[in-house]
Amino acid sequence: MHGAIQEAYHVFIKHGLSLFDNQTISILEIGFGTGLNAYITFLEAQDKGLTVEYYGVEAYPVTFDEAISMDYVASLKDHNEGHQAFELMHKSPWNVPVKITSFFNLVKLEKKFQDINDSSQYELIYFDAFGFRVQPELWSEVIFFKMFEALRPGGVLVTYAAKGSVRRAMISVGFLVERLEGPPGKREMLRATKPILNSII
Repeated sequence: MHGAIQEAYHVFIKHGLSLFDNQTISILEIGFGTGLNAYITFLEAQDKGLTVEYYGVEAYPVTFDEAISMDYVASLKDHNEGHQAFELMHKSPWNVPVKITSFFNLVKLEKKFQDINDSSQYELIYFDAFGFRVQPELWSEVIFFKMFEALRPGGVLVTYAAKGSVRRAMISVGFLVERLEGPPGKREMLRATKPILNSII
């Protein structure tokens, strides 16, 4: 009702990517889907002077025609390389690193979220899986433990979800969780941070 683009900017950019500036950042997206989050991250990285290593996980990829039909490029602010970058994101092969531009590298991973076993690899996770009512198993302690392990200390996970059971699952695996104002049409969203443990001397 309120638009996927507006929600994506509010959840993943305002409360996630905006925490980082003028550095190299590694991002994991749970639910690559139409590539919207990857594309707006590309646009923001261009403006913010970020170098991005972007990993998008998707068990059931959409087709190139389906992604292009969403017409996100025309809906967003004009950037010189925008159209070519968006097309390359979708034409590039899966499970192979692809250099989209000098500052944006993409790896699309075709696999189930349950098969993620990364360790301390990412600064930021966009958790954009299908909703709890559709796939509750993706919002479990098992999955969030994998997310916790995948983040570097101090890393952040952001999601549009605010369900109490989701928040409790995050806390149970070690995250520090904040309730934040949600995008239009949603009261709240969640941001979870992996603590930085102090060294014992």
